Amino acid sequence: MADTMQFDLVSPERKLASVLASEVQLPGSEGDMTAMPDHAPTITTLRPGLLRVVSAEGTQEYLVTGGFAEITATSTSVLAEQALPRDEVTQDLIDGLMAQATSARDGATADTMDAAVKLVADMAAVSDDLGLSVKQ
Repeated sequence: MADTMQFDLVSPERKLASVLASEVQLPGSEGDMTAMPDHAPTITTLRPGLLRVVSAEGTQEYLVTGGFAEITATSTSVLAEQALPRDEVTQDLIDGLMAQATSARDGATADTMDAAVKLVADMAAVSDDLGLSVKQ
């Protein structure tokens, strides 16, 4: 069994990480999951949350607002809608993301209401994880 796997995190704006990781903790849309070397091949969607990468350099955390993760036995690749290193996340950014989620909820139709309500709840949870306040 290999001790590490290749991890890559990209967003539309930039490549945020490319490291050899021992584990990657993902905020999967169906629940949190941890990818490790020799993981079964999986593709999953992501919800807003903190993505954690454990490597020889330590643990890095990133805020992701959604996207996709592809996991294989030798790598994990994340294509994020938006992603930022945890130390770049500010209260103003969280306020803006929460405002977008609340606006989407307020304009939701019967067909999209469940997803819109979940988005607001997910943004509130990630705000809490970051130790930031939520303005709804």
